[in-house]
Amino acid sequence: MRKINIFDTTLRDGEQSAGVNLNLHEKLEIARQLERLGVDIIEAGFPAASKGDFQAVQAIAQTVRNCSVTGLSRSVQSDIDAAWEALKDGAEPRLHVFIATSPIHMQYKLRMTPEQVIETAVESVRYAKKYFPIVQWSAEDACRSDLPFLATIIEKVIEAGANVINIPDTVGYITPKQYGDIFSFLKKNVRNIEKISLSAHCHDDLGMAVANSLAAIEAGATQIEGTINGIGERAGNAAIEEVAVALYIRKDYYQAETRLNLQEIKRTSNLVSKLTGMIVPPNKAIVGKNAFAHESGIHQDGVLKEKTTYEIISPQLVGVQSNSMVLGKHSGRHAFRTRIQELGYSLTEEEVNRLFVRFKDLADKKKDITDDDLIALILDERLDTYKNFYQLCSIQVQYGTNQIPTAVVVLKDGEGNDVQEAATGAGSVEALYNALEKALQLPVTLLDYRIESVGSGRDALAQVYVKVSLDGKEASGRGTAQDVLEASAKAYIHAVNRMFVIEKMREEQALAAQ
Repeated sequence: MRKINIFDTTLRDGEQSAGVNLNLHEKLEIARQLERLGVDIIEAGFPAASKGDFQAVQAIAQTVRNCSVTGLSRSVQSDIDAAWEALKDGAEPRLHVFIATSPIHMQYKLRMTPEQVIETAVESVRYAKKYFPIVQWSAEDACRSDLPFLATIIEKVIEAGANVINIPDTVGYITPKQYGDIFSFLKKNVRNIEKISLSAHCHDDLGMAVANSLAAIEAGATQIEGTINGIGERAGNAAIEEVAVALYIRKDYYQAETRLNLQEIKRTSNLVSKLTGMIVPPNKAIVGKNAFAHESGIHQDGVLKEKTTYEIISPQLVGVQSNSMVLGKHSGRHAFRTRIQELGYSLTEEEVNRLFVRFKDLADKKKDITDDDLIALILDERLDTYKNFYQLCSIQVQYGTNQIPTAVVVLKDGEGNDVQEAATGAGSVEALYNALEKALQLPVTLLDYRIESVGSGRDALAQVYVKVSLDGKEASGRGTAQDVLEASAKAYIHAVNRMFVIEKMREEQALAAQ
């Protein structure tokens, strides 16, 4: 069995998804879960891109100890210096440095000759090796590059000290056979190729990212790059969970394996979906809610007689449990703390005490508290980082089929002052959001509103995701509560507060640049 390294770029390429903007605490939460999942490398961000990215990469490198943390860098010394400062305290700091190699990119984007691109690539790798024990070099748009030129530049950067060579399908253009052929060509035509590990990075514009990644493994790649749930720019990246489970289920064919703890897949998928606001489609392979559902009578009959007739993957393999422990209002602090630890969360005694109060309050309203409910409570507590901005104190909504919906909201601003406003609307949510807009005194535009339940049953928690814009800037927010309208209000306030934080960071960056 060949060992395939998993390079997770959820926090870098995944965060480039339209409408996704994770803060430091959210990135740390995802990084901790990726560590529990067992990925080999976490690409935590692009340190030179912004102060926020630098701080996030640095914090993740200092926190994660059981896998390598890397950052992206252009072939520029200042980028490499920023990456080293952010990553130097990591357990195994590594750099991911790239430059474009396709004719169209070299001519129109870089405005460099092929010889200049080779020289720049070699210099950047050689410079990076002064600091980083492991340097990964990527040929951006490799799949539209001239193959003899690609072989030449790869040979040169290996001589300069590169440890991993990444062949990205940057625009999601290539087919599985063509992609495998590129790896085979390089293995035959790069004389020092045996010194390095070959990596595959695929985008899903034509829906072939996972198929291309598996084709690369067949052709000799020993590292696969992708994201949880396949999120990413445009149509996204290869879905890590799909590649890993395909290798496990079809190990007879691929003769390759990863070190992922597959039972953590569903929990990781849920966390990324919650924090990014990107809902997993029900029919999504491996992690969609319909992935293990059977409606056809013939299928149901077969599964009841013998599961393997129609079920090639057991739900338990990826962490979908049908008998998860349920807590209730009579559960004590010890059982509560134990279950949190079993879910993989390390909380301080102060955090446990605060959460236990919220748990008891929820248990008074909801008969059974599931793992999903607990995780929602934990995330709300740990990721509530906007206490210095607007806080929701109370809402009151009046609605009737023959009445005009009316909402009254009370907020506390950043200085501790109460702000109260009322408004009407065509529906309850519109009335609520009109009242919030008046209270904030900001021309906020609602771009997207989505709601889903946490668990099932009429007493399930509601989770609302919104996207708003203000002065041409966008931010997303989420809110969880047993009441749909309360969750809606929390999501709106969360999005506005995030916008203030983002704007504050931009102002700080502008001042630092002066």
